[in-house]
Amino acid sequence: MSDQPSQTNSWDAQRYDGLHSFVWKHGADLIEVLAPKAGERILDLGCGTGHLTAQIAAVGADVHGIDRSDAMVDQARGNYPAISFAVGDAREFQHARPFDAVFSNAVLHWIKPPADVARACFRALRSGGRFVVEFGGAGNVGAIADAIRDAMYAMGQPAFHEINPWYYPTIGEYASVLEKQKFGVTFATLFDRPTPLEGGEEGLRNWVKMFGGVFLATIAPARHEEFFRMVEEKARPLLFSNGQWSADYRRIRVVAVKP
Repeated sequence: MSDQPSQTNSWDAQRYDGLHSFVWKHGADLIEVLAPKAGERILDLGCGTGHLTAQIAAVGADVHGIDRSDAMVDQARGNYPAISFAVGDAREFQHARPFDAVFSNAVLHWIKPPADVARACFRALRSGGRFVVEFGGAGNVGAIADAIRDAMYAMGQPAFHEINPWYYPTIGEYASVLEKQKFGVTFATLFDRPTPLEGGEEGLRNWVKMFGGVFLATIAPARHEEFFRMVEEKARPLLFSNGQWSADYRRIRVVAVKP
């Protein structure tokens, strides 16, 4: 799940598997959209710790996973030693043989510029190959982002927009990116997916520790507790209920084909 900017090249793979398994679990129905077949050659782009890669392999596909994070790839290899995993950058990877499909779940909102990813995926696919992806779309984690932004401002930290690592496009924006690379977009949807966070009262701060490290890095460690309290106070009316935090996820799902 992690072809990302520098902050996220040091993912805590064990924390990811232990407290944030919802990321790959929610990606399971995207495999139904992919509809992999035995013998197909498929790339899992930003494979994380390999759980979805393994589900694709289970149908008999020849699947390869790449991720920018060394820790994620090491964990994936430990989880599924029979599957091919490698460290690679989504913007510039190359393979000697073309793929029948490129699959990616919860990754592309980390990678800028998106045109570089689209170009690399187009190059990697055979003619008729499909590009099946889901990631954060316009409005994703809006309430969480607002809470982080307000807390940073109150603590005198750099402006949120100057360091924001996330790319959350509209359908029109992302379809345009793909069409400029000559993909044919055959399906696109943007939908809400409110997602319970593991960890009870600690759920939101666990999420920020995992996915908001770039913001935490601007704050002295001695002030992290103050920062978390401010974020939680702002977000609580919208995202906390019955002892559990939720993330206000909004996802974009796209299928495109290389002519």
